[in-house]
Amino acid sequence: MNLSVLIPAYNEESTIREVIRRVQATGVAHEIVIVDDGSRDRTREILAELDGKDGIKVVLHAKNAGKGAALRTAIEAASGDVMIVQDADMEYDPADYPRLLQPIVDGVADVVYGSRFLGGMPAGILPQSAAANKLLTLMTNVLFGNKLTDMETCYKVFRREVVAGMHLRANRFDFEPEFTAKVLKSGARIHEVPISFNPREYAEGKKIGPWDGVMAVWALLKYRLVD
Repeated sequence: MNLSVLIPAYNEESTIREVIRRVQATGVAHEIVIVDDGSRDRTREILAELDGKDGIKVVLHAKNAGKGAALRTAIEAASGDVMIVQDADMEYDPADYPRLLQPIVDGVADVVYGSRFLGGMPAGILPQSAAANKLLTLMTNVLFGNKLTDMETCYKVFRREVVAGMHLRANRFDFEPEFTAKVLKSGARIHEVPISFNPREYAEGKKIGPWDGVMAVWALLKYRLVD
């Protein structure tokens, strides 16, 4: 199994090296595909130093287009038969990769979500963020007849064939509901495992905002009706 790690990056000069180091330390990544989404800090300079080394492939967006756009580019550039989404901050720990990959290795899942809530409420998570996530996850379950606990998680692992032919359109954080809606409608086997989570605050560079929650609601409703 060849694993491609997909990293969308925007103004992450303070964390990008450490995230890459942690991914490489897992020893399971065949390649690391990093899409710089028009960063205006030193992220591009750092990535220029790393591009082509130790399985790292860097793709540059001419201007900031959003997380969804960066992930669509990363999926197209990836060569692995399994892919995992990894944020460029340090909220999510690559040490969880073996746990995330196991259901796919065992042949019991086509898609695995790393749930921040299966082990209880993560320490330090903003109350409004937790409430919004719970609401969006409940809405997802009602609309698509599932029992997810964390639709908005970054950690999504999937076989290449799951996204083959899947027409993803999202440019921003609406990637999460669009991807989830289309996975659930496709009939792919989806499984959740508990993960660790170290939330960061807006002062530390967190980018998702209230409007993204509104767009997530719209995406869930839209993709319940259309492909």
